[in-house]
Amino acid sequence: MRRGVLPLALTVLAALGSAAGADAVLEGRTLRYEDGANLRWSRTYPAALGDLTGPVTLGGSTYLGVGPVVYALGVNGALQARYDLPGPVTSLDASGGTLRASIQGDGYVERFTLGDPREGGHVQERVVFPPDPEVTGWLARAARLVPPEDLTRAAREDPLNPFLALREAQRAGARGDRYATLNAVRRTLGGDLPFPAWVELAAALDASGFPAAANLALDRARRDAAARGYDPEVRVSREALFAYGNPSGYVGTLLDQGRLGRAEVWMRYLRDLHPRFEGGPALYARYADLLEAQGRSGEAEEWRQFTRELRAGTLYNLGAEAPRRVRDALRLVTLALLLALGAALLTLTVRAWRVQGEDTRLLGGRWASWVRHPLSRARRAAVLYAPAGERLLLVALAAGLVVSVAGWQWANTTAARLNAPALNIGTYGGGWYAARLDDLDLRAVPDTALLAGLAAQLDGDDSAARERYAQAPGDACALNNLGVIAQARGDGPQAREQYRAALAARPDLAAAAYNLGLTPATPGTLFQRTYRPAEPRLCYPDDRSLARAVNGDLSVTLARDLRDPLGTLSPGPGQSVRLGWVFLGALALLGLLILALLIPRPASASRQGRPAGYRLAALLLPGAALLEGAWGGVLLLTWGAALAGLAPLAGLTRFATPLDPTQPATRTALLTLLAVTYALNTAAFIAAELRQARRQRHETSPS
Repeated sequence: MRRGVLPLALTVLAALGSAAGADAVLEGRTLRYEDGANLRWSRTYPAALGDLTGPVTLGGSTYLGVGPVVYALGVNGALQARYDLPGPVTSLDASGGTLRASIQGDGYVERFTLGDPREGGHVQERVVFPPDPEVTGWLARAARLVPPEDLTRAAREDPLNPFLALREAQRAGARGDRYATLNAVRRTLGGDLPFPAWVELAAALDASGFPAAANLALDRARRDAAARGYDPEVRVSREALFAYGNPSGYVGTLLDQGRLGRAEVWMRYLRDLHPRFEGGPALYARYADLLEAQGRSGEAEEWRQFTRELRAGTLYNLGAEAPRRVRDALRLVTLALLLALGAALLTLTVRAWRVQGEDTRLLGGRWASWVRHPLSRARRAAVLYAPAGERLLLVALAAGLVVSVAGWQWANTTAARLNAPALNIGTYGGGWYAARLDDLDLRAVPDTALLAGLAAQLDGDDSAARERYAQAPGDACALNNLGVIAQARGDGPQAREQYRAALAARPDLAAAAYNLGLTPATPGTLFQRTYRPAEPRLCYPDDRSLARAVNGDLSVTLARDLRDPLGTLSPGPGQSVRLGWVFLGALALLGLLILALLIPRPASASRQGRPAGYRLAALLLPGAALLEGAWGGVLLLTWGAALAGLAPLAGLTRFATPLDPTQPATRTALLTLLAVTYALNTAAFIAAELRQARRQRHETSPS
């Protein structure tokens, strides 16, 4: 044994001695490893791969940052490891005996510790990838830059890039070399990749005719994403999904080609990892329709039911498009209120017109009196000739208009803030996320504390997470996540107590039920059971919680706008300045109508009667002449809603509403409703005319 050890030691010492005088030098875009005057090896990196950082030598390895990756190379030039980072490398630091890599993004800096390449070459901290294809698609782009004539050499120098091996497989398949093809395909699956690269590789393998290898790549993508803290409960935008390999886009290609068998594999991937991706309901519906067209109605209904289940936890359980649907409904309500309010004011003005003209004649005339005697003219506004009941209904209509416009603005801003990139990357945490979250200016509420605590916990900072959760006392999600922290430090009884408290506060909380050993069947718990079976389940905020954090509910928006009306004119995410002016106008009208309640009616109001113009308005505008009774207001609002629903047919409105009058059933229902309002109004009009006639006969008949 001693005879074997001595030659080995001498060999190692000789290698170290020969390497002692060697050094890595970067000249332009070429990394050269020189031993005195002798060049041992060199590597050239195209400018399209990004800036070069380093080189740094540590422990017999040379490290070089190339764009968003760091390469570790041995003294013989062999590639030992590749470290995939979430942004372009800006510095490498080997002081202290460990290698630290820094990346810098827009408004943030992150530092990572790179492990020994001989032990797998892993990044010790959690890496969260931003939705940037320049970062996540770097490996595939590096492979595409290699000219065909240099492919063999490049694949030999970089065996860790599977896209080079795939190109070799494609070339071997073109020349009919089945053995070389299968060998190259096996090499594509032999390394470690971040999940976006696995997805991109899976699509390339699938398109090249290697479906089994593509399936395996997708499974590895799921496992890598699970290890990084990505979760099905977190929404994913189209932009992020595109950066993560664009699986939904590839599904669309497969469906266009009629390859439902392969599409099913990719749909299952999306369902497992990114079920709440932007545009998901439309893709699920398309896939279900294609299944049903093939006679697979059971599977089609399963996908439709899955889509319905995803609505739980969204605003009003309306699904991912909830803010848009609320906005469309409030647009319809706003238009209906405007029509009703306009009809009521027009009718009251027509009724008071003759008497108002007589009263203002002494003041200089109907219009000139506004200049000569503005206060006296204001006391003779048409609204003031109406009795208190009618004025009160006008106030109610104006107040409804203020609330509906504020709700419209709330729906716009909530939709914009919920679609913020930081909340739609499939996970929370990381430097990019923290920088983008700061841009949202979140409200100081327990839901914000939950979001911040969860991000810290995912990043491994349990102390910061506990501090954040303390700001959300009694919150079921926070209690569950505190239980996860307790379980991680080995305090099982405390963890179970927290889980039970969370489940008591929210009996439908799937995460707490899962942690207590129950079997809830939600996308998140199924994913946890399959890909993180040894870990407790974290609780993620749903859309309602996120909406409270980013914008609050409607009452918060309305109270803020009433405190600072001019603030509605400030541009912001989703905030319309034009809608702000509408809000100010509605608020001013409400204020004038409330003031009108305090001013007594002119003495001449009793002489208004029922002039011909008023009778015509009463007949054409259902409910406008019945405002003293509650049913008059109901009839007027119903008429306004029916007209608002039919307005798109006449081209009067261009915005979407929840009612589509181009559909025959909807159009028939709206027309029927409109006819009913006119029928009821006509009956009330005839009854009012008969009463008026009897009253006049009674007044003119001799006593």
